[in-house]
Amino acid sequence: MKKIVRYFKECVLEMKKVSWPSRQVVLQSTWVVIVSTVIIAIILGLVDWLLGLGITALF
Repeated sequence: MKKIVRYFKECVLEMKKVSWPSRQVVLQSTWVVIVSTVIIAIILGLVDWLLGLGITALF
């Protein structure tokens, strides 16, 4: 039991050392991820649609 308590105390100490990003940095990073995901989804959708047209034309 002592090891578990020590482990969590050390975890708390380490978390205090972490340099957390500001709210603005997190929001900017979130928007970059969302926009990138949408762009990639559109590109993959277009590729899928074009390949579907090509396969339909072949068969």
